[in-house]
Amino acid sequence: MKRPRRQFLHLTAGAVALPAVSRVAWAQTYPVRPITVISRFPAGGLLDTLARVIGGRMRGALGQPVIVESVTGAGGTLGVSRVARAAPNGYTLVIGNFSTHVVNGATYTLQYDLLKDFEPVALLASNPQLIISRNAVPARDLKELIAWLKANPDKMSAGTGGAGAVSHVAGVFFQKETGTSFQFVPGRSPGCGAHRRE
Repeated sequence: MKRPRRQFLHLTAGAVALPAVSRVAWAQTYPVRPITVISRFPAGGLLDTLARVIGGRMRGALGQPVIVESVTGAGGTLGVSRVARAAPNGYTLVIGNFSTHVVNGATYTLQYDLLKDFEPVALLASNPQLIISRNAVPARDLKELIAWLKANPDKMSAGTGGAGAVSHVAGVFFQKETGTSFQFVPGRSPGCGAHRRE
């Protein structure tokens, strides 16, 4: 939830004014029991693996068990809704991404409010997008690739992680901004690739 600047400044000033002892006391009371991290990705997938690595580090730093559970299905809404229904006490967390916290909110009617029911805790990773092609495509840089795509509409296909995945949304945006046209091929994983269609 976006707070007005003045309210943010008042909250910040109030936090600074609190005695350091009370902040230390609060920090020492959390956590007092195991923490559950919901991964909406299949076990062994990239972000599920990240959740398990982070969970191990949290366990060492916080001195409490951190249980990572894979709750997949419905584009991630099953796992995210489980966290939305949990008590807002910091003991049930979700590893979310662009799909779960942007695309799903723009695409589906959800049983939870992504802006009101969740508070971001930490940015764990970023996902830079790259444009790459096979050597068979006669383009040495992005400018030449755009020119080739315009001259050869629908002769290129781009692999995506599925409809609504970051790679798909980025590809649609790329087409719109450059006036190009190519086909999308959904894959089984978030990784993608591009190849020339013969």
